[in-house]
Amino acid sequence: MTDIQKRFDRILAIYMHLQAKPVVTAAALAERYEVSLRTIYRDIRSLMQAGIPIYGEAGNGYSLVEGYKMPPLQFSREEALSFVAAEKLVEKYTDKNLAHHFTTAMLKMKAILRGNEKEHVALLGDNFLVRGGRHQFNEKLTHGTNTLIESIAAKKCVEIYYSKPSDKVPEKREIEAVGIFVESKFWYILAFCKLRKDYRQFRLDRISNIRMLPDNFGKEHPELSYFLNKRHEMPTTKVVIRVDREMARYMEWDRHYFGFQKEVVTDNYVEMHFESINVEGGFARWYLMFADKGKIIEPESLKETVKRLLAAAIEQV
Repeated sequence: MTDIQKRFDRILAIYMHLQAKPVVTAAALAERYEVSLRTIYRDIRSLMQAGIPIYGEAGNGYSLVEGYKMPPLQFSREEALSFVAAEKLVEKYTDKNLAHHFTTAMLKMKAILRGNEKEHVALLGDNFLVRGGRHQFNEKLTHGTNTLIESIAAKKCVEIYYSKPSDKVPEKREIEAVGIFVESKFWYILAFCKLRKDYRQFRLDRISNIRMLPDNFGKEHPELSYFLNKRHEMPTTKVVIRVDREMARYMEWDRHYFGFQKEVVTDNYVEMHFESINVEGGFARWYLMFADKGKIIEPESLKETVKRLLAAAIEQV
């Protein structure tokens, strides 16, 4: 791709970015497109010279004039085909209500495709399958994800009824939702809990009722990435295991949740290396699913934990 083509694509992408957000800073654009601030300033000037009504200045951010929209753009074939993957993944891994809204939005986007693009998308849609276990949702909580997304956008408090494994009766909590994420096949809310006066995470499938309150957030919250990155800063333990090659393929989906770093493949086995935050808890119990086809190389503490868990399981038989 020539420098001219790269610049054209970047300027168009900046314009789309301006359409998507109320205010965009030059620093954020420079980081996103990996160019200098000076390059971004030049690109913004080019857009303004082309007649795009942008207001703002360096340091304060840029915005499009309210109500200004460019006519719909045509999608490339690759972009059009990506709709199929996105739709299938949302259908598989989000709740029914959110998946329904996404599907209706996708129908509107597909409506502006050219004839041959529609044919390609339809053909791929019939031949694109997402297999594997569905992430856990509470099917009775049909509007749960929507309510949370709305509350985060509006900075409104949410009332939930939450059940921990030891609870017989759900406990009412008032929270200020920071973000939503997926981990180990479960959906979680990271939120400031007013009862605990601290940040907590809640599993979405353990919420029996949810409603948005009229109250605004009582404080400003860091972004979700701040909390998730803090967890990555926790001390880890090196773990090395070997498993039969045939069994290893069944571990690929989940292993990244347990700190997977790399693998060494031989004719008979796959050696996997991890940096685990919770060796004696989560990792040990996950490993038990494949223990009959595996071997723990290190650490010794993991071997002892697995032995203890197995002994406890045998006593229950």
